[in-house]
Amino acid sequence: MFDKIQQAYDILSRPDADGELVRDALETYGLDTEVTTISTDEGSTDFVKTVVPGADPDAPTLGVIGRLGGVAARPAELGPVSDADGAIVALAVALHLGEMRARGDVLAGDVRIATHVCPDAPTSPHDPVPFMGSPVDTSTMNEHEVDEEMDAVVSVDATKGNRVHCERGFAITPTVKEGWVLKVSDSLLDIQERSTGRPPSTLTLTMQDITPYGNDVHHINSILQPATATDAPVVGVATTSVSPVPGCGTGANYLTDLLDATGFVVETAKDFTRGRASFYDEAEYDRLTSLYGSMGRLQTLGEGEGV
Repeated sequence: MFDKIQQAYDILSRPDADGELVRDALETYGLDTEVTTISTDEGSTDFVKTVVPGADPDAPTLGVIGRLGGVAARPAELGPVSDADGAIVALAVALHLGEMRARGDVLAGDVRIATHVCPDAPTSPHDPVPFMGSPVDTSTMNEHEVDEEMDAVVSVDATKGNRVHCERGFAITPTVKEGWVLKVSDSLLDIQERSTGRPPSTLTLTMQDITPYGNDVHHINSILQPATATDAPVVGVATTSVSPVPGCGTGANYLTDLLDATGFVVETAKDFTRGRASFYDEAEYDRLTSLYGSMGRLQTLGEGEGV
């Protein structure tokens, strides 16, 4: 799997990185890949979506989203930035699963993988370290990356610009579904332990972290923004660091950590699509909603904001 991380990094580290380069790599394994270019006053980016078909059309479908502002911040910074982690992992997962399928190891259900490629994204102020900006807003990202066919979603995002999680590697979040922050999935903790050989690591979330961008409240980052656009359960896979690292910082794509995150997502895809892993306890979720009602308002911009 390490060669897939290196291949993804090599593709995305180029100044001319774009969706066509990604599509060429994925089509090597026969994966149908869609590239959509979106341009704004802030620049442009290529959204890339691909599907690794499963053997059983009735099996669950996993969504894998590489969430980021951009893979680089040229001309301000040269080379891939920390924020590129989400795209690197998403592409490495697609390459690995595509190769598995080409060799005859076919997962039970489909895996739908999406990210976007922008080698010259802007930056924006944020405390304690600057964020990567993006040519497009999060609602546009959700529109092009979140599919209704996804029965559950893994959102991979660099989460190093904070003082909340201070260790190297990757951490998983509690499951977020329709505005509810649920308990951390035992199934996914099992996979994390198995795939890393270490105790599990989890990321603390607040209520405001799962609300949409644009409501003028602090968010740890965009890792849970896909949860504002789907009823499916969403879990964040956060690549992390010991001390705060700006999203626009270069030299901060820790490849061994990306390898661990990629392995976790691949193992999650195997187990979820064949019904061995669940993202949440459906009976407990039904109990919560029967007692306290819907929390779907947290998926909107809230009262008084035209929503």
